[in-house]
Amino acid sequence: MPTLSMFFGIIIRMFADDHNPPHFHASYQGSNATFDLNGNLLEGEMPIKQQKLIGAWAEIHHDELVANWELAANKEALFKISPLK
Repeated sequence: MPTLSMFFGIIIRMFADDHNPPHFHASYQGSNATFDLNGNLLEGEMPIKQQKLIGAWAEIHHDELVANWELAANKEALFKISPLK
């Protein structure tokens, strides 16, 4: 699963052959969760502070997440997204 971004110990990934609805995966110190492209928690567990960071990052990079999802759907290579600073 390609890593799209890493910030504050959070790793963001997206499967190239994943299923709908469009989403990405985040992991942080043993917590794993799935988020929609707006940064809303879909399933899994993530500490509240990290959920807020992930949500802010997703809001800033929404268009890039959508573009990566479209690339993934076409079996093309995904691109890195800048971390939250």
